[in-house]
Amino acid sequence: MSSKLSQHRCTLLIGGLAAAMSLAWAPPSDARVTRIVIDTTTVLANPAVPSNPYQLLTGRAFGELDPNDAHNALITDIQLATTNANGSVEYIASFRIRKPTDMSSASGVMWHDVPNRGGDVALPNDSFAGGDVQLLSGWQGDNAGGTAVPANVGCLPPCAPAFANHYVKVPVLVGVTGQILGRIINRSGTNSQPLNVMGNPIPYLPASLDTTQARLVTHTKETIEGVVTEGETISSSDWAFAKCGIQGTPPVNYGAFPGTPQDLDPAHLPGSLPVHVCLRNGFDPAKLYQLTYTVKNPYVLGAGTSAFRDVASFFKYASADDFGTANPLAGKINSAIIRGSSQSGNFTRHFIFLGMNEDEAGRIVHEGAWPLIAGRRVSNNSRWGQPDGVLELYQMGSEGPQWWHSFPDRARNLHPGGILDRCSRTDTCPKVIETFGGAEVFALKMTTSWVGTDPKNDIPLPDNVRRYYLPSSTHGGGNRDATDSGFNEALPASGASCPGNNWGTGTLRANPVPANSLVNRMRVALREWVMNGTPPPPSRWPLMRGARNERNLVEPTKAAMGFPSGVPGIPDSIFLADNFVNPVLDYDWGPDFDEFNATGDPTNIPPPIRSVIKMLVPRVDADGNELGGVPTVLRDAPLGTYLGWNITASGFHVGQTCNYVGGMVPFAKTKAQRLANGDPRLSLEERYGTHAGYVAAVTVAADNAACQGYMFAGPAAALMGAKCTTALPAGVRDDWAYLVNQATASNVCNQPGDGGKCNPAAP
Repeated sequence: MSSKLSQHRCTLLIGGLAAAMSLAWAPPSDARVTRIVIDTTTVLANPAVPSNPYQLLTGRAFGELDPNDAHNALITDIQLATTNANGSVEYIASFRIRKPTDMSSASGVMWHDVPNRGGDVALPNDSFAGGDVQLLSGWQGDNAGGTAVPANVGCLPPCAPAFANHYVKVPVLVGVTGQILGRIINRSGTNSQPLNVMGNPIPYLPASLDTTQARLVTHTKETIEGVVTEGETISSSDWAFAKCGIQGTPPVNYGAFPGTPQDLDPAHLPGSLPVHVCLRNGFDPAKLYQLTYTVKNPYVLGAGTSAFRDVASFFKYASADDFGTANPLAGKINSAIIRGSSQSGNFTRHFIFLGMNEDEAGRIVHEGAWPLIAGRRVSNNSRWGQPDGVLELYQMGSEGPQWWHSFPDRARNLHPGGILDRCSRTDTCPKVIETFGGAEVFALKMTTSWVGTDPKNDIPLPDNVRRYYLPSSTHGGGNRDATDSGFNEALPASGASCPGNNWGTGTLRANPVPANSLVNRMRVALREWVMNGTPPPPSRWPLMRGARNERNLVEPTKAAMGFPSGVPGIPDSIFLADNFVNPVLDYDWGPDFDEFNATGDPTNIPPPIRSVIKMLVPRVDADGNELGGVPTVLRDAPLGTYLGWNITASGFHVGQTCNYVGGMVPFAKTKAQRLANGDPRLSLEERYGTHAGYVAAVTVAADNAACQGYMFAGPAAALMGAKCTTALPAGVRDDWAYLVNQATASNVCNQPGDGGKCNPAAP
């Protein structure tokens, strides 16, 4: 048995014994939400049923965690946190509730939405129409940027903190230090630069302004697979933790190097300013600057995950808090569904993996779960964790099992496991629907959850999980034009904007393939599955094995994918391993980090890369569009090649995939234009002939999606001749009719002078 495998088996055994002992010897747990404060109540119009108005409640939940309770045993550093007189660890979490004013009209369903970087989440029309309740509550305890805590967060009425974002105030280990890493990319000039993670400040402050205790180096190149070409080490006398140059609105002159020293914020106040670096000779945009430095005062981030659990449990089960404040949802919630998109979807998977879907009283918290466009777990339970991270180099999120069923992790030599292991042992697993698309495969490391780290076979889905893959789509879907449909033969030629740490733009247009129809269908499917036991449509995603025509998960090479040569704007160089698919990297975070659970203290900074995990990608058709997912209209009646990836146009990552944004290459309009450009893909003229021909193709594609159960087709669709229609729940859009009408009204072979033809000059 390897030492690494032995270590993790030993960790689990000790953890299991500790949990058993805490259950056997600890006094009965009294940890829970102890007080709620409703700071504001606002009347909301119900857009679907005006006669049934809603209320918006905003407030705070004050709670306690028992550090010795087995339900909290996996929270990193909870045993080191300050406790109150009850021996409990305290938190304060924001919440927002949308509910019917008359709760007798409530459906019994509560959507527990996970805020993304502190933001709000809208409630869809069909949820208003159905009388559903929405709860949002804070979970992200790093308190930087969008998750900053109000200065008066703990005050009681008549005081009310301004509600600007979602947050959770968790314990801080004052005086504890460690090392982290920050990176400055694609920035230039003599102004100081902030250390950010996905647009928010890195949430930890330097322990000292002494630059001799830190290391600032340049990188001249990094491959997708983590091979680094290091440049010079910048002398400690040539940089400072400081602001310099002229910055801000209105502009402030912080002076030339060494500028104005960084405020070390000794009280660790919430919402600390970003850490700035001032460089004597300014920053070169062709280089990446990597800083390793000592930081102080880590958050007990996992307490925020427990807070999310306990707030849901309170509003689902409690009648009142300890001070007599009534639960405004008391007795009205029969089923709860956790729902998160992107970062919040990663949190949803993380939440279930940790066993947090069981509250401290042993009750199930959420009967349903919906992680959208989420390919990993969020880094929210290790010391110095950065939950805003998006899996650029040296960021966490793919540690441990990413798959639902227990399955071996041979490439990383970890014991078998799965996201559902803990909830399976306590019968607290939710019914899960997961939806995602191309960008999650190419940039957000999705396919390990399908085939593991040593891909030889498809990992079977458990009975309580359904999976739906939206082929050839960008992160979250396109919706890039005024019609919200993508039916546009003349999309703007400007490159897509790439997310991440100052990544820049792509060489290819933004991918317009919308996700709305699939999301609308699955939202209703999950609600009906949870409420009534109605099975959702069959899962659909690219498979590695099976019938020959279903083997659509392949090596990430141009040849294996079957990607056509000569597509304008797509060089063969993008398919090189250095540039193409963002892989899972097997980092060595050090001996104090549990790589299976992603808990503990990572001490290797930056971490060595042990190995690059093999990734797979979908096969494509003759147009370069992906095979193997759910039928979707724009992919099946295409106007171009739709990609889950793009190509970085300039800057440090030029020529590599442009983080997690998709792209699009339009078809030529006529055969003559296609031949002149050497384009192997048929033109609009050759495919559709006329505008009416295109509308007919869209109609066939819409019928295919609706008849297989992946899109709504209702009474309006029936009047238009749709093949497979049904009655629709109140507030649900008739997507078949909507999309066919958008295609009919589109400019496809229907622009001025076309006369309804793709080539009006043709006979």
